[in-house]
Amino acid sequence: MNLHIFEGFGATMEEVAIALLPLLLLFFVFQIFFLRLPKRKLLDIGVGFLLTFFGLSFFLQGVHIGFLPVGELMGERLGAMDHKWLLLPIGFFLGFFAIYAEPAVSVLIHQVDKASGGYIPEKVLLYTLSIGVGLAIVLAMIRILLGISLWYFVLPGYIIALILVRFSSKTFTSIAFDSGGVATGPMTATFILAMFVGIASVTEGRDPLLDGFGMVALVALAPILSVLTLGILFQRKEKAQDGKSKERAKTAHHDR
Repeated sequence: MNLHIFEGFGATMEEVAIALLPLLLLFFVFQIFFLRLPKRKLLDIGVGFLLTFFGLSFFLQGVHIGFLPVGELMGERLGAMDHKWLLLPIGFFLGFFAIYAEPAVSVLIHQVDKASGGYIPEKVLLYTLSIGVGLAIVLAMIRILLGISLWYFVLPGYIIALILVRFSSKTFTSIAFDSGGVATGPMTATFILAMFVGIASVTEGRDPLLDGFGMVALVALAPILSVLTLGILFQRKEKAQDGKSKERAKTAHHDR
């Protein structure tokens, strides 16, 4: 059996343990002074911590030996293609499905659907985020190919976001800025980032440090813009429905 895949696994487990230890200590403080949960519940929480520890350890090990190397290799192959324009649809495709499979996004859309009572459906929010991030990856590809500074994307993007906040509801504003955080999860920050570094490393006149990075900033911005836009569309839909309801009420009153 080839065990080279577990090379450095001990160090990874140590890093995860150090990261989880403060949370565990904080829980114990709350348990002693405030919560006082029964033993059965404590056992369930303990098992949850254990599963989280091993899950994060195996995931990070997989990132080191799988996601990062294959992402960089794919980036080098894609960057070496003769038809560079193919990077745009490929980038959109990868960005769309990276967010579609992002665990943190799945949790977010479920919580939003539950908290809103189905007013904001999971599928609508998921497709909104996926399309937004797909377009962000396309812009990041254009940035690498043309050598455009990151400022020309980030600064106007946040200015537009602040303008859209004035026209969107507070609910969608809150969801939008949370979406920007969850979209830059492990799928994006490992596989796609490594791929961009690979593309920049084989593209003539590009520096992997200057041009390969910055993609995550665009991915964080895209969900904010797309969800705020969705909020404006929802508001217009509500106003249209309210207008129709008032017209029906007036017509009914007139008939009487």
